[in-house]
Amino acid sequence: MDAGWTHHGKVRAREHEGAIEVVVDGLTTQTRYYKPLIYEFFRKAWRGGRPAWGEFSVEIVMDYVGDPPWMDLDNLAKALLDAIKGYVFHDDAQVARLLVERRAGERERISIRVRRLGDGPDRAA
Repeated sequence: MDAGWTHHGKVRAREHEGAIEVVVDGLTTQTRYYKPLIYEFFRKAWRGGRPAWGEFSVEIVMDYVGDPPWMDLDNLAKALLDAIKGYVFHDDAQVARLLVERRAGERERISIRVRRLGDGPDRAA
């Protein structure tokens, strides 16, 4: 499972099947916590692809254990998009499709999957 992942603290990422996947272990209701954490990862550890132009699909999943955290998903999405801007895409205005969901899971974490839209199956969604 660890193949191809780059780790730095609580954040890990990889390029896989045409997408960039970013995972942050643990949860907090303070969405402002995520921006510097992810930014620091990309600045210090990431050696993957450079930001690209075009339209992107972004899927954000917050897995929680127990009661769902009291957090506005729109604020979470904004913090995460700001954190990856400049590393995955140039501007968050390039995001043409955004899915943000909260679900019960086996461990607390946030997963982000970014895929460039083209003529493939993501385009029809």
